Amino acid sequence: MKTNKKMGLVLLSFIFILTASCGTDENTSSSNTSSSDTSASETVLSESSSSESKSVGQTLLDSFNETLNENPSVRLEELADSILSNDIIQFEGVQTPVENGLLTGFGNTEITGFKDGIMFSPMIGSIPFVGYVFKLEDGSNAKEFTQMLKDNADLRWNICTEADEMIADYSGDTVFFIMCPKSFE
Repeated sequence: MKTNKKMGLVLLSFIFILTASCGTDENTSSSNTSSSDTSASETVLSESSSSESKSVGQTLLDSFNETLNENPSVRLEELADSILSNDIIQFEGVQTPVENGLLTGFGNTEITGFKDGIMFSPMIGSIPFVGYVFKLEDGSNAKEFTQMLKDNADLRWNICTEADEMIADYSGDTVFFIMCPKSFE
């Protein structure tokens, strides 16, 4: 009986600590589940307006497009590096190769149909930010793959935080996907 009480207290303490560590963020609202999706098109052109008026996701999509326009055969690692080196990023980022299967941000849905993939994210897990660049398998439909990502993404994949926006687009056989805050302010 004493063991059960001790286990109950330990479990209650753990729940209290977890709840306290998540807290509430005035920039995050549980009712804010809208996303800013871009329409996918074979050729993606970036807008010429200043990055100050754009969201984090739109700014990073522009970086993706600019890098691909400058070098259409860029390696995914270099593409992820160019995205993470954008001035709008305010954290130390890391990139990790990914394989077909379960990926962060998509729950229990297996993401398949790509031959190469890179995930980029902050080193600190409490920032609601995860991004991917994919090179699709030959003959894959980029529009369908991009839509599948949008359909299966979970803006609240991170336990204590929720992303404000989701951006998914492609150029040729290279796909960009990100869930992130609209700003880092």
